[in-house]
Order: sequence, then C-alpha cells, then structure tokens
Amino acid sequence: MSYPVPFSFELYPARTEAGMDMVAETATALAAAGPEFVSVTYGAAGSSNDRSLGLLGHLHGAGARTVAHLTTVGQTRAQLVERAETFLAAGVRDFLALRGDLPASGDAGELDGPVPLTALLHEVAARLGVDISVGVAAYPQGHGRTGDIAGDIRALLAKQAAGASYAISQVVFEASAYGSFVAAARAAGVTIPIIPGLMPVSTSQKLERVAELTGVDAPISLVEALLAAGDTDREVVAIRSTARLAQELLAAGAPSIHLYAFNRHETVLAVLDELTSAALV
Repeated sequence: MSYPVPFSFELYPARTEAGMDMVAETATALAAAGPEFVSVTYGAAGSSNDRSLGLLGHLHGAGARTVAHLTTVGQTRAQLVERAETFLAAGVRDFLALRGDLPASGDAGELDGPVPLTALLHEVAARLGVDISVGVAAYPQGHGRTGDIAGDIRALLAKQAAGASYAISQVVFEASAYGSFVAAARAAGVTIPIIPGLMPVSTSQKLERVAELTGVDAPISLVEALLAAGDTDREVVAIRSTARLAQELLAAGAPSIHLYAFNRHETVLAVLDELTSAALV
C-alpha cells in the first residue's frame, strides 16, 4: 500500500540474536511501506555497533534508505573516526549526529556533542571522496525539562552551520508546540527542514516513562483517554490520536512525519492507514 504523506521510521537493534530476528521482520515490513528513510539507533559508546550495522544492512537489502545514528558520549575522536569509516565502508551515506545520554561516569567524550560530530563526519566523508547527509536532533519543548527553547534554537543554528541538512524532533504530542518552535527557529535563521517525531503510545505508564526519558509530558486529554479506554481499545486510542496529530502537523507545514516504531510495525503502519482514511485526508 502507498501512503499520500511523506514519513520515516526509527528502529533500534535488539540485545540478543533472537531479538534481532524479530526486528528484521519488522524492518522488512517497514521498508515495504515506502518510507523516506529508516533510522537505526546506536548503543552507548558503540555498544550495539555490530547489530546496528546488521540492521542497517538488512534494511538496505530490503530497499530502504537508511540513516545511522552516531553518538559522541564516552568515545574518543579516533574511535568516532573509525566507526564513521566502518559505516561508510558498509555503504551508509546518511547519519544522525547526537551526543547521547551521559553515563554515570559523566564521560561526555572528546567531541562532546553533535556540532563537532557533524563536522567530523563531513571531514571523514570528504577524505574518502563520498557524499553524505547529516541530520541532528531538535527539541520543540526544550531539552530535558530545561524549557530553554532559545538555547535549543541557538544549538540548532550551530548544528546547521556545522553541516546538518535536516533535524528530527524529539517526541511531539502537540502541534502548537512544534509550530511555535519552528516559527522561532525560522526567525532566528534556521533554514533546514525540521521533521516532527511522533510516538503512538498506548498506556499511561509508557507515557510516564517517555516523560521521564525526554522531559516531554503528554497532554492530559490523551492520558485521560487512555485511562478511560478498555484494554482492547487503548491501542486504537493511540493510533487515532497519533494520526490526528500527524494530520495537524502536516497541515501546519511539517515536511514529513517521523514515527518512533518501538520495533513494532503494526502500530505505526496502522497510524499511516488511519491518516490515509477518508476521515482524515
């Protein structure tokens, strides 16, 4: 089935070989949907490097454009150069440059952030004579719970200046927050596309966990709808609310939508089906 809106997905490598087999099935299903790209996350300090490469290779074989995450936390410049060269040798040409979550040791790594990592990726690619694209993260509701939107926009400008060609936002639950951020970013001089990230979350407990990890609280209306729904209806609530939000974001000018798949294809594909239905298109 083809969908009338541009979209992409995020997957993460499983921790076990058995789990990787299941992720491969999901990856095949998502690649068949025709996304603009599928991004694959990267464990702290490269802990899932081999599995990330394997999943990227599987997606490439299934016909999907792939985006490889890279993080600077806990790594030296030499390690990052080596990992970039490994990805490039495997045919990866698109990256997402991130700092990553700080470990308990507080080791931010030699580069400490996406700005120097973006520059490094372009440097390595130029030396090897290949063309790449580098994406970065954006934070419409502030990084963590700082609420420092102005600071996040300054950071996004620095990422753009370092060679970032697009940004993917942290999870968005409200179109107004995304719209306000984009308007402020454009006024400040950000010109790269800013793609909103959406999570179809089906339980209030998972929403609380998302809030803990990202600092982004879901709207009370969504929490109440999930609490009021029966066990069999919560997935429907999540799908419909995410599709409705996607519709609002696209109508507000979002260039596409990025769906965090939680390594399950059924829910995110159902969101696209819902978005395509006569009720929303």
